[in-house]
Amino acid sequence: MTALSLGYSPCPNDTFIFCAMTQGLIPDAPTCREVLEDIETLNSLALERRLDLTKISFHALGHLRDHYVLLRSGGALGRGCGPLVVSREPCSPDRLKGRKIALPGQLTTAALLLRLFDPCLDQLVYLPFDEIMPACGRGDVDAGVIIHESRFTFAGYGLSQVIDLGAWWEAETGHPIPLGGILARRDLGGAMHERLDRSIRLSIEYAYAHPDEVMPYIRRHAQEMDEKVMQQHIDLYVNPFSLQYGDDGEAAIHDLFERAEQAGIVPSSEQSLFA
Repeated sequence: MTALSLGYSPCPNDTFIFCAMTQGLIPDAPTCREVLEDIETLNSLALERRLDLTKISFHALGHLRDHYVLLRSGGALGRGCGPLVVSREPCSPDRLKGRKIALPGQLTTAALLLRLFDPCLDQLVYLPFDEIMPACGRGDVDAGVIIHESRFTFAGYGLSQVIDLGAWWEAETGHPIPLGGILARRDLGGAMHERLDRSIRLSIEYAYAHPDEVMPYIRRHAQEMDEKVMQQHIDLYVNPFSLQYGDDGEAAIHDLFERAEQAGIVPSSEQSLFA
């Protein structure tokens, strides 16, 4: 069988998850060709149906359900790990109206959460996630929604937190916050979906059991990230929900889609969400 194209980001949580699977350390795992890109690029590639298997923003999944199915392993979901809105000048959330706010892509879950939080926020600009904090620091934008390791480093840019969108979601719904998941093409079929789910779970378990083996791969793709920040990133975004969503995780994901559909942000679909 031809190698499957597998998209994920170079961020430590994704490379931690997929290292063993892509490096031939998991027996019976399908052969995969790595496509490492930022999350908004992966969203775009999936919209063009150019990937067999990919990490995706849940927001983007709302536009992909006819062609992709959500696996139950490998996702980013949890508590205390949501996007943050930050600004150079301290302000309250109700003062965001009319302000220019930077987002890390139109189809990111960060963008979806901001729209659910306040549909009236409409002065939005889109930047690569690693350009948002510098833009806020320079005053190019009034505020920015930050993701990934930025939540550990924004104070170093002289920025203040306006609101934690993940904490807002948790208080509003009682659910953990769904950020991203792993999609597979529907036409790969149920047997392959099960094989992929099993391989991803085993890859995560391998990384937990052999951290010294996977760290060189993680470090190689983490660019200039500080070692401590890299470990914080993994600890925050890889958790029991990454092994399998379970009932709590699946309920959170269904709730997110119901709210997004009711708000007219994503289209409704008759297709099953999960493999």
